[in-house]
Amino acid sequence: MSSAILFAQQPTPSPEGNRPVQPSTGKNSNTAFTAEQIVESTVFIYGFGGGRAVLDQIRKSAFERGKATLTNPDGRVDSISYQRWTRRGDKQETDQIRFEQDFANARYSLLYKDAKVIGIYNDSVFTPNADALRSFENLHFRNIEALLRYKENESRIELGEREKIMGVEFYVIDLTDKVERKTRFYISVKSLRVMMLEYDDGGQKYRRRFYDYRNSQGTLVPFRTVLWAQDKIIEESSIGTITFGQKIDDAIFVSN
Repeated sequence: MSSAILFAQQPTPSPEGNRPVQPSTGKNSNTAFTAEQIVESTVFIYGFGGGRAVLDQIRKSAFERGKATLTNPDGRVDSISYQRWTRRGDKQETDQIRFEQDFANARYSLLYKDAKVIGIYNDSVFTPNADALRSFENLHFRNIEALLRYKENESRIELGEREKIMGVEFYVIDLTDKVERKTRFYISVKSLRVMMLEYDDGGQKYRRRFYDYRNSQGTLVPFRTVLWAQDKIIEESSIGTITFGQKIDDAIFVSN
């Protein structure tokens, strides 16, 4: 059994006096915890006991390399490799990101800096269309980081009714950010890991599931994710390597 699983089964912290508490598994357990207590306990878990302080220290920057399978609206499937550089800001909107996707005959990149997105196709700079912008924003602002950094982002969280899906019990947390993007997170009652999130966009319901959690430099990372639009899988991605804390050259976030 991995160290991540072992740790996740340990008692979680109470916001009162930092004394550990064990999440209740009773029928009415939602009455024992607030949304903030549940999410703060999840933050604690993702930092392997160090919580927000550890995440802030270790994840100042990140470089991720992996592979993905993308299913297009016409049914065509692309198998790609990708690279993503992230420099963490004081909140998600001030992050800096370079996201490169290598297709069979081209490289497609998106740069996010100063709350603006520009595209690079091979060596040509362009303005991404509305669909590409929305997809990128959903990837960056509707993810696990959005929950872990809800305080920094000044997002609102609310506790919903607990749900049981395929035998697994979940706390349900509804998050609304400053621009009113709404995302629903499903947090395992047993492990306090985020196992799934859902959101609506453009008249469609999207669902992203997280698998294969591992310890990466003392933080918890899901190495495989799957995205559904309605009931169809449109994206599967797997991390090959991910490193945190390395210096990233400023030129990475420049288009020329």
